[in-house]
Amino acid sequence: MEIGIVGLPNAGKSTIFNALIQANKAEVANYPFCTIEPNIGIVNVPDERVYKIAELEKSKKATPATIKFIDIAGLVRGASKGEGLGNQFLSYIRQVSAIAHVIRCFEDQNISHVEGSIDPVRDAEIVEVELIMADLKTLEKRLEKTKKLVKTDTKSAKAELETLLKAKALLEELKPLRQNLNLFKESEINFLEKELFLLTIKPMMYIANISEKDLPEGEKNPSVINLKDFASKNEISIIVLCGKIEQELIELPEEERKEFMEVLNLKESGLNKMIKTGYKLLDLITFFTTNPKETKAWTIKRGTKALKAAGKIHSDIEKGFVAAEVINYKDYIQIGSLHKAKELGLIKIEGKDYEIKDGDIIYFRFNI
Repeated sequence: MEIGIVGLPNAGKSTIFNALIQANKAEVANYPFCTIEPNIGIVNVPDERVYKIAELEKSKKATPATIKFIDIAGLVRGASKGEGLGNQFLSYIRQVSAIAHVIRCFEDQNISHVEGSIDPVRDAEIVEVELIMADLKTLEKRLEKTKKLVKTDTKSAKAELETLLKAKALLEELKPLRQNLNLFKESEINFLEKELFLLTIKPMMYIANISEKDLPEGEKNPSVINLKDFASKNEISIIVLCGKIEQELIELPEEERKEFMEVLNLKESGLNKMIKTGYKLLDLITFFTTNPKETKAWTIKRGTKALKAAGKIHSDIEKGFVAAEVINYKDYIQIGSLHKAKELGLIKIEGKDYEIKDGDIIYFRFNI
């Protein structure tokens, strides 16, 4: 899973990025565009199950699933027309799985705001419009090419033209495509998402960046309340966190970090919140494989069949698929070992059409 981080300058993007990857990698400064080159960080998905399985099965190595964050330069009003640094940096996030929009919900006289005041809903709309304008440019370029192909009277070109015009009409009305997916066939969505890499078709979450003064009840911040209402109307998930506190947490040893979170009444870190929201947005689940060398977590779409899950590990396993030996983590943890589970006949033998469940521990039988 890859998440692109966007937002206006001085919204706290780089601070939150540093907290997420638990390192001071991104430059943080009180002026617009201190981020020029994208900051990229890969972190482990916090999932205790992979470590518990490795411990019980005595694997030499536990490999969790990972998530990549890409932090790009701040967008400003008129970026699509060349204002600020323009939207040239959007190319860095065209292939991400989802977009996280960091929105400033705190007052600080020492940190300027490019719009001159704190207004989360206005800020959300500014960035959305810039993403829409970027998508319109992409569509217009493709339309030029497709219209030429239609002259040759090819059926596929005509179908593509219809899809492009439908998407263009929505964007011209300032309607992001993610809110209108019901108007497109699955094949059309795949085309717009995986071939054109349109930005407004990607799932989006808002990250409301609040002041430490608003903790622990940041939800009561008037700016957050307004943003939540706006997000709800537009079917966008929202996470509330304090970027400054999140960054302070990463500088503490783990035990002190837990104590600090308890003092602040923080039940979980911003990273955990983002990953949970990301998994929900993208409808992802995790399955596990284990052997004496390694226990590994794998991320797949909910509804994935055993055959495709096998291909996630290696194409040869998919080609030579015979069967899948499956036990779910909830059942496994009560028994404590795969060996005992086999003796008790609790491991099921499933075929290629078995739908993988979250927490499944799987051994794939294959023959090539």
